Amino acid sequence: MKKRGLALAVVSAMLVATLGACGSGTTKTTGDSAAAQSQDSGSKQAANTEKSEVDNIIAQAQGMSLEELAKKAIEESNGKTFYGVGNSSRGKTALPLFISYLKTIDPNYNMEFEWQQPKNNKIFEQLSADSLKPSGTFAMTLIQDGNQIQTKMVDTNILKTFIPKDWAEANGVSADSYKGFLPLQTLNKVFMFNNTGDAKYTNCWDFVYEGSHPLFMDIDSELVGKNFLYMLTKEEYADKLKEAYDKLDATKKAYFDPIIAGEESDAKDLGLSENGKYALAWIKLWVENYTEETDDGPICNTLVDTSAKDQSGLLVYSKLRSVEESANVSVNNITVAAYQDDYTGIGGYGYNHYLFLTKNSPLPWTACAFIAYITCTEDGFSAWGKDMGGYSSNPKVMEATEAKYQHQKGGYNEAGEDQFPAKDDRGYDWWTKDGELVLEDPQYCADVSFTVGNWIEMLSKASDKN
Repeated sequence: MKKRGLALAVVSAMLVATLGACGSGTTKTTGDSAAAQSQDSGSKQAANTEKSEVDNIIAQAQGMSLEELAKKAIEESNGKTFYGVGNSSRGKTALPLFISYLKTIDPNYNMEFEWQQPKNNKIFEQLSADSLKPSGTFAMTLIQDGNQIQTKMVDTNILKTFIPKDWAEANGVSADSYKGFLPLQTLNKVFMFNNTGDAKYTNCWDFVYEGSHPLFMDIDSELVGKNFLYMLTKEEYADKLKEAYDKLDATKKAYFDPIIAGEESDAKDLGLSENGKYALAWIKLWVENYTEETDDGPICNTLVDTSAKDQSGLLVYSKLRSVEESANVSVNNITVAAYQDDYTGIGGYGYNHYLFLTKNSPLPWTACAFIAYITCTEDGFSAWGKDMGGYSSNPKVMEATEAKYQHQKGGYNEAGEDQFPAKDDRGYDWWTKDGELVLEDPQYCADVSFTVGNWIEMLSKASDKN
């Protein structure tokens, strides 16, 4: 407790300097796309007195159509090798599709490529090291974790945002007026539970109620999970937690009340809104009780087995796509919590894969064309769009993707029978409204990463107690 008190004292002392920026990440809507939650992320990208070659190319590229960009890419990269790096391995799947598209314009075009996917959060180190070269190795990146992107990559001018003209128009904005990072897609991690027992999870507070130990990737190994916790302290999400709390029965309220009361002082010290104490109480109970796992795959494999009676978890929704049915294993052993008619509160969280050029990109025109191709065409997005739980930031591409793959009927068989209702993806609009998905705001996460972040560091995780 002394250690925690000291940390909070330090945090309080620095609030005057930090809170001026806090809470400024108000979400605005750009069309009906996943881009809505990132438009007002308040990018602090460093401004140079002299524009670099990559800056100048981006400025030109943002006024060009995909076909115009494609012609520039052909001229620049024919016979060369394109290097990309990302948190998603599917860039390796998308690049051959891109090359095939360029061949429809010039049949003689040819480009080799290499796509790297660093593990253990090493992508930031790799991009930082590459940025020190006069001409970099990597032309572009597909990257997640808005907090670190903001503080380590954008504020330091290592990564450059390019907004395709066709993408901007589809979202009802102009490339020049759009503020924020360019998201390829939003992915959702949602609350699920094994339904073969008697446990009920009809409120988001049930996942932190006495005796509950949800399976979850550790917040220090996959940092988008920590961003989720940061976002809960934002006023709009703290209010949702308060609304869900109000619907609990008296017995559960009696359990949570002293914990919530105990966080009132911390919420004030951290400069949070009136309902910030509810967010801190939920976070505290979550961190101190979740069961740490190394990956969402094993979490899914556990929950779909009858042996996991009453167990719950928070995991990537798309993992349900790969479940192999057997006597003891079935998607029907899983309930997606938010799909229940009587469910109350947040249903999970959403985070983005963002696209950037590197500041010293060796093939900037080709990078711009590739980014435009995967954000503005259904074929380009198909490497990601073929699976449920990943939503294009382009509303036109999102619509075309659903028309082709019909994820909303993902649990239906050829006879038109709904065999696996949990696999019927209700889509981005449903998840962000009815499903109450908590959406990552990079600027807000960066603003509170010191204050709320230090407070979280003082909590004792369940794994630390064992």
